[in-house]
Amino acid sequence: MSDSRPLPQIGRHRLSNRVILAPMAGVTDRPFRQLCRQLGAGLVVGEMVTSDATLWHTRKSRQRMDHRGEPGPRAVQIAGGDAAMLAEAARLNADQGAEIIDINMGCPAKKVCNKAAGSALLRDEKLVAEILETVVAAVDVPVTLKIRTGWCAESNNAVRVARLAESAGIQALAVHGRHRQQRYTGEAEYDTIAAIKAVVNIPIFANGDIGSPQKAAFVLDYTGADAVMVGRGAQGNPWIFREIDHYLRHGQALPPPDEHERAGVLQGHLAALHDFYGDTMGVRIARKHLGWYLASDRRLDSCQQREWRAAFNSLERPDEQYDFIDELFCLGGGHPASKASNGISAA
Repeated sequence: MSDSRPLPQIGRHRLSNRVILAPMAGVTDRPFRQLCRQLGAGLVVGEMVTSDATLWHTRKSRQRMDHRGEPGPRAVQIAGGDAAMLAEAARLNADQGAEIIDINMGCPAKKVCNKAAGSALLRDEKLVAEILETVVAAVDVPVTLKIRTGWCAESNNAVRVARLAESAGIQALAVHGRHRQQRYTGEAEYDTIAAIKAVVNIPIFANGDIGSPQKAAFVLDYTGADAVMVGRGAQGNPWIFREIDHYLRHGQALPPPDEHERAGVLQGHLAALHDFYGDTMGVRIARKHLGWYLASDRRLDSCQQREWRAAFNSLERPDEQYDFIDELFCLGGGHPASKASNGISAA
């Protein structure tokens, strides 16, 4: 089961294992990146940042670019459709401490693709080559790339793009096994990733539908990829990184975290969100994370998950959210609406 190959390396940065947190807008903020690192991610990549530096003064951009206190290597993802602008964004981020620059050519969001960025770039291979060559030449830190298999089923050009990437000096390539028009529907396919790995010599990271240690092991074996990149599988389940790493090293599954650990991790995550965003925004942003945690809680059926989520979403103060976690894990059971007066559940 153990992979005897050397661990992947991006420039001078050798990863500690084969499990990477994918960049996800609105998800992989500093609190979540730090949590996933603590729970075993070998590399984490920040949220996508626009290449238009004139927009960096906004609160959202400043928060996305905040890597204070994070261990290296610090990886920043940039998005845009203009080679010169992307190169300048790469330089500015490197000047601010980014140790890896990742270029987004995989985002399927309409608002990104409508600006000829993200996965829309895959329709113009000449522009892809121009962007990659210009950004690589602009910085001394390694540059990586994230793509999909193509724009649509009829234009699966990921192998050609991978060759362009290697030729331009890209140091690692992450591939999501869907084309843009699929967005996140259907099942990811891994044949394209295997085909890419067969023709290039840079590290390849397989992405898409990796939600368990067994699936990660299958994908690595099937594709020959150097690491797996986990996105949605980590939402509400940051333990997946240590679970995958342990399974790849030892061929055995770790037991799931017990309720004490789950409660402690959730309390810590809430505290980090409140500290990073402030009480008002922190409380709001915590709601989506708690929803994901509830969805991964094996003790709860779908009806219970909806009830607990609705109760948590009604809370307005940090202390109420902490009390909710205590109720959820320490007192157990009960109906989440049974303490309507203070917004938390009762046993």
